[in-house]
Amino acid sequence: MSQLVECVPNFSEGNNQEVIDAISRAITQTPGCVLLDVDAGPSTNRTVYTFVGRPEHVVEGALSAARVAFGLIDMSKHKGEHPRMGALDVCPFIPVRGVGMDECVLCAQAFGQRLAEELDVPVYLYGEAARTDSRRTLPAIRAGEYEALPEKLRQTEWMPDFGPSSFVPQWGATVTGARKFLIAFNINLLSTKEQAHRIALNLREQGRGKDQPGRLKKVQGIGWYLDEKNLAQVSTNLLDFEVTGLHTVYEEACREAQELSLPVVGSQLVGLVPLKALLDAAAFYCDKENLFILEEEHRVRLVVNRLGLDSLSPFNPKERIIEYLVPDEGQPEKSLVSKSLRAFIGDVGARSAAPGGGSVAAVAAAMGAALASMVGQMTYGRRQFEHLDATMRRLIPPFHMAMSKLTALVDADAEAFAAYMEAMKLPKNTPEDRDRRAAALQEGLRQAVAVPLTLAETVAELWPALQELALCGNLACRSDLQVAAKALEMGVFGAYFNVLINLKDVTDDMFKDQVRQRVSNLLQEAKAQAALVLDHLETRKE
Repeated sequence: MSQLVECVPNFSEGNNQEVIDAISRAITQTPGCVLLDVDAGPSTNRTVYTFVGRPEHVVEGALSAARVAFGLIDMSKHKGEHPRMGALDVCPFIPVRGVGMDECVLCAQAFGQRLAEELDVPVYLYGEAARTDSRRTLPAIRAGEYEALPEKLRQTEWMPDFGPSSFVPQWGATVTGARKFLIAFNINLLSTKEQAHRIALNLREQGRGKDQPGRLKKVQGIGWYLDEKNLAQVSTNLLDFEVTGLHTVYEEACREAQELSLPVVGSQLVGLVPLKALLDAAAFYCDKENLFILEEEHRVRLVVNRLGLDSLSPFNPKERIIEYLVPDEGQPEKSLVSKSLRAFIGDVGARSAAPGGGSVAAVAAAMGAALASMVGQMTYGRRQFEHLDATMRRLIPPFHMAMSKLTALVDADAEAFAAYMEAMKLPKNTPEDRDRRAAALQEGLRQAVAVPLTLAETVAELWPALQELALCGNLACRSDLQVAAKALEMGVFGAYFNVLINLKDVTDDMFKDQVRQRVSNLLQEAKAQAALVLDHLETRKE
């Protein structure tokens, strides 16, 4: 799975279309960056850009935009309703897919340092990147705004994290950092504004004040009335949807509304949303209603229905979910799993070391998991096997999840090999060069070991379910399960040989011994388990 970071720079220009467009072009022309949204506000005199890409790409995109803004925005002439202190006022980095908060903190640090060095401007770190508690919140850093900066920069406690402590009239100062994804989520009510606000006060973390906190952590909220829709809304911001999810906010709002005898008539997501936020809600409703839904598309559809997300306007997942706007493979022409089967086999057979045995082993294991999933689904929901429905609901999901995990390892193996080969090309002219090269080679070898070891570990988790499926699954699919068992075993064989060949040059003897023992155990287990599955299938009667 490719890494994806969202960057949301806020520039202090919301009226001059030429400037707004020039900044947009700087982002879109940066390789690896995909611009998703440009939201210009004339009264605030501020434009918010939303773009995504790999960590290193979004840093470059933000820098490209800042360089353009440096020659076009003059803060000494800026006026607007929104609080601000710089031409590029704030630039947060937000994890979306395949990255953690630590990596976004590194993005903010790299961006802040390079911005300060290139433009010679003061830069502050906030949010998860803040170096002191006093700088964690944006309002604390921005207090006094642009007008207070000349005096503020003279104070020791407000020395920038990067750049000079001198005032740059044209630019002001920039705040950059890392934070969680913020989701704007509104629940629709046939009520008054006051009733909606009453519910918001009960739900939001702040509540009614210090002595009367609300129920939901990491949630902000107010009530308002939409004249154009003739309804009220409990308008919320979810500051961390992994702490309080969409379904929790919706269900709690419904409970509050019921106590007031008020009808809830759906909800509204404002802007873009991460896929995980919807899948978390799907998991909640599947568990609550005892639903068996495997496909991601169906899970998203379930959430749209349960939350009433299309109550005010159509909710098109392909236009609203970040991951659907940006394909998983940033470079599909280089992705093995995006190729046709014919093209993949051609690549394997070509005069090239990658894709090689590791990728082929991952394909085999993924196909084995897929066959087992198929057999489960050919058993589930059929009248003659209805007594097994509960069993199949339990057995099918592990195979379905393993299919995706093992498929991702097809490219991961080739990428690990490529990283090792890049390390081989590093210079070795000086002792320092040789040390860096040696460290990079060792890291490359560890990654090349980690991918096939993950394959073997993933397969190991499937054997208990495969044993059970062999004992009770639809016998019309006997041969499919036999192939599944051997495909999974073959995947572990391939993982074993790939681990050993990459371990050969690892210098950490303790690591080598531990990994060699672990992968040997996994291979022996795979041999025994596959044989047992085949035995079960051979001895079962029609």
